[in-house]
Amino acid sequence: MGDKGELLRVKREKIENLKKDNVELYPNDVNVTATSADIVNHYAGLDGDSLHQITEFFQLAGRIMARRVFGKAAFINLKDRKGSIQVYLRRETLGEKTYNLFKKFDIGDIVFVSGKPFKTNTGELTIEADCIRLLSKTVRPLPEKWHGLTDVEARYRQRYLDLIMNPDVKDTFYKRSKIISLIRQFMESRDFLEVETPMMHPIAGGATARPFKTHHNTLDMDLYLRIAPELYLKRLVIGGLDRVFEINRNFRNEGISISHNPEFTMMEFYQAYATYEDLMKLTEDLIISIARELFGSLSFMYQGTEIDLHPPWRTITVKEAIIEYAGCAPSILEDADSACKFAKSLGVDDLEGESLGKIVMAIFEYAVEEKLVQPTFVTQYPIEVSPLSRRNPVDENYTDRFELYIYGREIANAFSELNDPEDQRNRFLMQLTQRDEGDDEAHEMDEDYITALEYAMPPAAGEGIGIDRLVMLFTDSPSIRDVILFPHMRSKFQRS
Repeated sequence: MGDKGELLRVKREKIENLKKDNVELYPNDVNVTATSADIVNHYAGLDGDSLHQITEFFQLAGRIMARRVFGKAAFINLKDRKGSIQVYLRRETLGEKTYNLFKKFDIGDIVFVSGKPFKTNTGELTIEADCIRLLSKTVRPLPEKWHGLTDVEARYRQRYLDLIMNPDVKDTFYKRSKIISLIRQFMESRDFLEVETPMMHPIAGGATARPFKTHHNTLDMDLYLRIAPELYLKRLVIGGLDRVFEINRNFRNEGISISHNPEFTMMEFYQAYATYEDLMKLTEDLIISIARELFGSLSFMYQGTEIDLHPPWRTITVKEAIIEYAGCAPSILEDADSACKFAKSLGVDDLEGESLGKIVMAIFEYAVEEKLVQPTFVTQYPIEVSPLSRRNPVDENYTDRFELYIYGREIANAFSELNDPEDQRNRFLMQLTQRDEGDDEAHEMDEDYITALEYAMPPAAGEGIGIDRLVMLFTDSPSIRDVILFPHMRSKFQRS
């Protein structure tokens, strides 16, 4: 702590001296005409003689990441938004006043330079500067060493430092942006309309999750940050917008883990005159198209495991998956008491009195999920955990629904939509009973949505895809915090 305090003292003293010399510390009057990547891409392949013929001067700005001063000359490494490039500074070219001022600059300062490209004796493409100006003075020193794995919490708390010091982190978020752009292009090519629906809901609906609650003073009413946009998007389908999608935030008052953040990004979409099976094909096509664009291949490594996206992807029911991966006899899954005993033998307790469907899903989550490494569509979910899904015509205790798993994580959730208003009302009533029994994640009654259904919703299917988890997969990121710029964390000053 003492060393850090001394460094800050020296920095602030240097700043005061610069002010006394009338050096402007934070000007905003420069014109940047090129990036490091522009120069590298255009001139890295030229030899020294060819570079000597260039008459154009380039104007760049960026952060000093390294500096070597040799008396009358110096080199700095200049980092901008597209990469970095070496800059050569000579007292003879800059003039003694400018060069002496430059020697007072620090690593971390943001500067403007102009100059022409050349190659050093070692063949490194370099800008020989004819001008350098301070644009923003750093008060705090950059970390001398910034190894993300040794200080993960600091990386997330001070993402700006993480981005400055770690090029791979910046690449992850450029790739995230590209993935979202590719998703939009794909959906628009399938004639889906992008829409925006409310973030604050009078009723927390569209998913089984605990909401965040707030209050609107003027209306004097409680509101909930949305846990899902589902019920609003389906209102749009009722209104005649047959294909809609939204990419936006959801908020769920739940735990934090490597695959959960209370604020996360989803794409949710609905297609009239389609079934959940149609969306299985659409989902496969979407994720395959992203992989081809990113990798030029349908096989890639994630956390040391090869993921193979070659179609067709495997499809298996919830029951079949439990029988295969948990070693469960089929008859056990037909009776709540037997299923509860089997769950307890696995180490899943506190299920006495639960419905068969909830027990089945507890077994699935405990014994099956993490084993679904390659792309797998899991179908036929119990009706108790699917309050908005259409019943399966063969077994009415289950629904026409799927979840997509890759590397043991749920990536997508979809189903053929329930559009019978009477059935939907009864499902909500069943959820209210579960709330009365202590399930604070159960769905509330939404009379306005029932009213909308009574105007007739066409047969449809809908889906939600977790953008953050998809980005994790495509960027080989082990934690959801690695793909969210500012993940939620416990207060730095909060007692544990």
